[in-house]
Amino acid sequence: MNMLWLLLPISIGLGCLGLAAFFWSLRAGQYEDLDGAAERILFDDSDPE
Repeated sequence: MNMLWLLLPISIGLGCLGLAAFFWSLRAGQYEDLDGAAERILFDDSDPE
């Protein structure tokens, strides 16, 4: 039971840290262009000539 008092704040802190990282990535624009990289792989930019 004593260990619960240690693990509960740690787990809540890690959850809040993950949530803060998710909101930071939203604000930084990480999810703006989801199809860009998927379509970019299909086109070859360099000519082998």
